Amino acid sequence: MSVKKSLAGLGLMILAGFGASTVASAAAAKKGLINDDDRFMALRDAAFHDDSGNAEQHAAALKNYEIPSYIDYYRLRARLVKTTNAEFRDFLSKYEGSAIADRLRNDWLLLLGKRGEWETFDQQYPMFVVADDNQLRCYAVLSKALKQQKVASDARNLLNAPRDYGEGCYALVTYLAGNGQFSNNDLWAQVRMAGENGALPLAQRLGKLLNVPEKQMADAIDKPAAVTKKAPEAGRTAHELYLIALGRLAKTDHEQAASLLSRYTSQFSDIEKSTGWAQIALQAAQKLEPDALGYWQRADTAPLSQEAYQWRVRTALREGDWKLVKNGITNMPPALKADPAWVYWYGRALKAEGKNEEARAQFASIAEQLHFYGQLALEELGQKIGVPITVKPVTPEELAPMEKNPNLQRALKFYAMNLRFEGTREWNWELRKMSERQHLAAAELARQNNLLDRMVNTSDRTKGELDFSQRYPTPFNESMYKTTQALGLDMAWVYGLIRQESRFIMNAKSHVGASGLMQLMPATARYVAKKIGLGKFVPEQVNDVDTNIALGTNYLNMVLTDLGGSQALASAAYNAGPGRPRAWRAKLSRPVEGAIFAETIPFNETRGYVKNVLSNATYYAALFEKKPQSLKSRLGMVVPKGMTATDADIPANF
Repeated sequence: MSVKKSLAGLGLMILAGFGASTVASAAAAKKGLINDDDRFMALRDAAFHDDSGNAEQHAAALKNYEIPSYIDYYRLRARLVKTTNAEFRDFLSKYEGSAIADRLRNDWLLLLGKRGEWETFDQQYPMFVVADDNQLRCYAVLSKALKQQKVASDARNLLNAPRDYGEGCYALVTYLAGNGQFSNNDLWAQVRMAGENGALPLAQRLGKLLNVPEKQMADAIDKPAAVTKKAPEAGRTAHELYLIALGRLAKTDHEQAASLLSRYTSQFSDIEKSTGWAQIALQAAQKLEPDALGYWQRADTAPLSQEAYQWRVRTALREGDWKLVKNGITNMPPALKADPAWVYWYGRALKAEGKNEEARAQFASIAEQLHFYGQLALEELGQKIGVPITVKPVTPEELAPMEKNPNLQRALKFYAMNLRFEGTREWNWELRKMSERQHLAAAELARQNNLLDRMVNTSDRTKGELDFSQRYPTPFNESMYKTTQALGLDMAWVYGLIRQESRFIMNAKSHVGASGLMQLMPATARYVAKKIGLGKFVPEQVNDVDTNIALGTNYLNMVLTDLGGSQALASAAYNAGPGRPRAWRAKLSRPVEGAIFAETIPFNETRGYVKNVLSNATYYAALFEKKPQSLKSRLGMVVPKGMTATDADIPANF
């Protein structure tokens, strides 16, 4: 994507800490040196810094700008808390049905919830289309509760990710606790989840509803060794805080935590003991400690968080306890149990019991889904993974309306300005109205504008009309082929990794500083450049396509060699650093399937990453080799260091 030099310069100044007002003031002195796109960027920056004065100045100078809805939005956004309900209504009336109107409705609803203007909130919330704001979900449930509706069950299902709480969710918990819909058991469950996540401020706020002093809560979460140094005192509050402290202690010393709970077991009720073992088990499980299985077995009746339900099953998978896998999934909440991952593993547990027909029914329910677990399920049904028959290509007649579509053109304008967030909002908003053929036509428009990430993501949405040339593109094929051939590296795997890393955005840069197609960190790029003898390497070269591919593939080859040729381990290393998968493998007490290794990776991001990379690679291999593939073979077995596949006596049909 090309960006004007003046625009790029402005972006660099803002990133370097110069405010939009500074840029705007300089521009105002030399009006001939600023264009409308530059001024629009300055308006946007002023809005996000609540600088209403400069926002008004820039907006006034953009009366004829081609995207008036965003001019008006940023003008309001700059003074959001001072915007009246009438002004919100006027904007929505003028731009109703647009993506930016839905964005403003999101802003307004948050203010209405915070102010307690429930009549207006209830009128507007059903019209919020995207409906992806967790605080608004909390406010919506709170509004029902205020009308004396019973909402405790809805609230429990909603309040399961403490790091996503905001004022809306805290207000919901507070009200439900005050009117008796949430018991102390509910409140302590919320506190335990906050403790599991290290969310101390939330835990302290929740603690106030239970009359727990802030210092006591802080000590339980941040100073667990001190809290557990002495025997637990009598009373529920003291017991709950002690059990939370045991869980926090288990993050660094699970054996000590288990020893303390065993020592004082007579002082706890049966449910408290189970809860304590669950607290310890979760932390031990996330550290991949083999002892976690025994802890989970002692936590049988404990109330669990969403994370704990899943880690109980992951521990059982890693240790080969298929009975606990089945029981753990059976006891999950219905929405969680319906996730394809747990449908697949439940099928595997049934298969391990010899209930083959029931297992096949589970596999068949997800086998047509085009993802990691759909692929594995297909193989369990005795089939390999191929490429679906591609539909007929998009015709010029189908493409023409996309080229004239004002919302897609607005998105393209934003992408050209490197405003990817706004561009994606506009693009996805328009996709809501489209048929599957229109999705493919929009994907083709993205291809023609070199927006391969949009092409992939748009084509990925179709279920009946499939075009794998859009879903799994192969740009820079000549460079990729030459480099991977020289290294003896699987080109399908490299493409699968790039698809996950950057979606083929050539100038992609992550929040941690990784750059380019293969998302290389600066230190890694320098290290590899030195290793392969790339003379006079400078950091800017990492965004050159050929250089990025050369550095990325060489690094990938290094970690693959270091990790014994396992693509599962090497993919994890590429994302999380080579030291971590070595440590995860070192905790294995026995060989495990690559799928089990992937499922039990402790980092959420890396776990999803490895699954997606190897799923992608399997489809790419099917495209390149023009024959069905096996994801299970690609995943292979992961064996403890020092053990070989022969030593492990691995069955041929694992």
